[in-house]
Amino acid sequence: MQIALILVLALLSTHVFAADILIGGVKTYVVQKGDSIELIGAKHGVFWKIIAKDNNIDTKLPIPEGTTLTINNLKIVPKVVKDGIIINIPDRTLYYFRDGKLTDIPVGVGLPYEENNMKWHTEIGTFKIKRKKKNPTWNVPTSIQKEMELKGKPVEKAVPPGPENPLGRYALDTTIQGILIHETNKPRSVYRYLSHGCIRVLPEHMEKLFEMVEVGTPGEIIYEPVKIAVVNGRVYLEVRTDMYRKIKSKIEHTRMVIQDRGVADRVDWEKIDRMIKEQSGIAEDVTITKTKKILKFLGSK
Repeated sequence: MQIALILVLALLSTHVFAADILIGGVKTYVVQKGDSIELIGAKHGVFWKIIAKDNNIDTKLPIPEGTTLTINNLKIVPKVVKDGIIINIPDRTLYYFRDGKLTDIPVGVGLPYEENNMKWHTEIGTFKIKRKKKNPTWNVPTSIQKEMELKGKPVEKAVPPGPENPLGRYALDTTIQGILIHETNKPRSVYRYLSHGCIRVLPEHMEKLFEMVEVGTPGEIIYEPVKIAVVNGRVYLEVRTDMYRKIKSKIEHTRMVIQDRGVADRVDWEKIDRMIKEQSGIAEDVTITKTKKILKFLGSK
């Protein structure tokens, strides 16, 4: 289960830029019955293709039960709040802060492209949890009813509780119109861009989140594909794909993030260029080595 708890009270001082919190890291995972590479990625908040590459997995074949995988899900917390929810669309992660603790949960978000002239991006903005629903009925939005009609499917106006209900057993209704944080009956869609805008959560994660979150909890959905943190004097960077195409130039945006943080002279730009190309979503230490500093200095002579 990808729910981590860490103390963040000490990191809420005015001396901290942005978040400066690293979570996750390299771990091993034993493949369970019923696992697929997509589901393993959803559980751990890692793009499934990266897990396959790191473990030399042939994705055309099922992964044998009992196989031990190495998974790296090191990431930078994009924003710190005293209490509340932060959802960063590019890293498909929900961060829940409460009583000095942080819970991070992989989520699924809205489609990055239009279908039938309909846009399904997850909206950014601030919100509050206005209602908690257990075993909810899904009142199908008119836009999705229209999509059903265009695809030649039976048009449903309401779906009662049960296994066919895409909201699952638990839903948190937000003040952003049409945006729910809910359990999904399609676990393999978590940590992907496949929803109609809502935030999808794995059943085992949503069950616990539903109990923790209270009505009135504040939240914010943000969009930041490039994150930076300075931890113990080391500079870490995380670069993700700009699926909604909100950034004009990933190179320029990354340079701006680094320069704004005031660490442009402390980082390995060759490594950063490689990260911009890969866009793996894994945080890496980009602090320049003493050797490279010396070579750079000599090269400038």
